[in-house]
Amino acid sequence: MSNDAQTVDTSNQEQSEVTNTEATNVEETTATADEIAALKAKLAEAEAQASEFKDQWLRAAADYKNFKRRTEIERSELIRSASADLVLKLLPVVDDFDRAVANIPPEIAESSWWGGTQLIAHKLRLILESQGVKVIDAVGTDFDPNIHEAVLYEDAPGQDGKVVEELQKGYRIHDRVLRPSMVKVGRD
Repeated sequence: MSNDAQTVDTSNQEQSEVTNTEATNVEETTATADEIAALKAKLAEAEAQASEFKDQWLRAAADYKNFKRRTEIERSELIRSASADLVLKLLPVVDDFDRAVANIPPEIAESSWWGGTQLIAHKLRLILESQGVKVIDAVGTDFDPNIHEAVLYEDAPGQDGKVVEELQKGYRIHDRVLRPSMVKVGRD
């Protein structure tokens, strides 16, 4: 083979190699583009799944927070209702002390024994107040069926719909009516 033939042969061989390299590069580019598209799809899928997991986590965290708040409210309500039951059982004792004070004979009123008995009644009232128990004011106020229980009506000019007399004290515990006041209501 002559030099010219070798040069043409080498030149053809180089061109063939360049063409093969270009074809390989095109295939690699095509393969790389396909891989990139697949990776982008996987990335989009992973981001969607991460977003879904985040939403589920946020919902679970909110549910847990609501559960904690609800159980705390239920617990405090349970404690309140338990103390309300006890207070409700003590109210007749307070009523008895009030009746005793109202009906004490003058000769006993001056004794130290009676002073001690009044201190006991005062301590009982202080304990009830410390638990949030308050007396419902009734006389002179408008009749309210939510806090008053009308047991009698009395003719009282100018006192229509007003409480004219309290027959039994009513009590609240915090904002809840523990026992309504038994009252006499005026009418024209």
